[in-house]
Amino acid sequence: MKILVIGGGGREHAICWKLAQSPQVRKIFCAPGNAGTAEVAENIAIDVMDIEALRVFVEHQSIDLTIVGPEKPLIAGIVDVFEARGLRIFGPSREPAQLEGSKVFSKRLMRQAGVPTADFEVFDDPAKARVYLRRADYPIVVKADGEAAGKGVVVAQDYAEAETAIRQMMEERIFGASGERVVIEECLRGPEASILAFVDGETVRPMIAIQDHKRIGEGDTGANTGGMGAYAPVRIAPQSVVDEVTRRIIEPTVAAIRATGIPYRGVLYAGVMLTEKGPYCIEFNCRFGDPEAQVALMLLETDLVDICRAVVEVELDKVPVVFSQRAAVTVVMASEGYPGSYPTGVPIKGLDGARKLDALEVFHAGTQRDESGQLVTSGGRVLAVTATGETFIEAQKRAYAGVDLIHFKGAAVRRDIGWQA
Repeated sequence: MKILVIGGGGREHAICWKLAQSPQVRKIFCAPGNAGTAEVAENIAIDVMDIEALRVFVEHQSIDLTIVGPEKPLIAGIVDVFEARGLRIFGPSREPAQLEGSKVFSKRLMRQAGVPTADFEVFDDPAKARVYLRRADYPIVVKADGEAAGKGVVVAQDYAEAETAIRQMMEERIFGASGERVVIEECLRGPEASILAFVDGETVRPMIAIQDHKRIGEGDTGANTGGMGAYAPVRIAPQSVVDEVTRRIIEPTVAAIRATGIPYRGVLYAGVMLTEKGPYCIEFNCRFGDPEAQVALMLLETDLVDICRAVVEVELDKVPVVFSQRAAVTVVMASEGYPGSYPTGVPIKGLDGARKLDALEVFHAGTQRDESGQLVTSGGRVLAVTATGETFIEAQKRAYAGVDLIHFKGAAVRRDIGWQA
């Protein structure tokens, strides 16, 4: 098979790395890719949002399967374009992808499906939102409806903070059109976990529970990021919790989407909060998480090609999805200043030494080769050092041993990934 992976981050490197293990794969392309994907695939200089150019490439190269990594092309409808041309592509079509693209769509569908989620109201008028906030119980959560690069959520402790969020989102439009509507919802309490599942529109195959760390600082403090690390298994989310989330959250959502006539196919990611009343869904993503993908794919024992083909062909019920019983830990090495402004072009040293460690992989996110062939940084999150072990402690020690062998100026690393484990 010839496969195209769309994206250029750590998630896509992990996908390419896993695909390369399959005897069914003859050639992997990655668009646009990074310095890591170049080691297992041929990078193609096409932007993830240039859907027409991607389609032309797939047709000219006779690609057998396309796998979409990031959410933006999915929300924009790349699957619809490809399927209209008879091209096989892994991921949800435009309408189901609104589970991530629109919080209003997602919350209303959850309410319709009876999925446990925070109580909420939707506003497109800032004046009416302010009236509601004056009589609300605090803390309260204000969310921009559309994509906001993970920054469109404010947990307001009082009216002043909530009103500021409304003004910035709806009137100052700091998130552009994404803030035309807002969701205001109750603030849930409890630890969080990520439950991802492969879905073919009918069958749901849940993955292992994973916990990620979004904050830049140790002890989950500081600014939110795309993710500074993740691990599995998750003590607070054993198989019984995964089963409950599948039964009460993922399966009803898949059924509700199927009832609209456009089934959900791909990876469905449920971000859940484990409250005193049980798991509640905070949000959905329409793709693999990053760095959750690195953990999941390190532990996945089933051939990823078999799973993706089964999803596309609606035959997932015929494929057992098996994960290792080992533990996995991924630690992100980020650029100095991330998630704010950061330098690029910083030389990276020590990868060869880290790769010699057993049960460890270094997945590239923001990397490239300069004109001399030197590996340098090119993004905020640079590397995801990922290791497995018989126990969590073993995996954690191995991952940090790899981190300690890699060097680039100003590298930001959390030293407590898995501190809740």
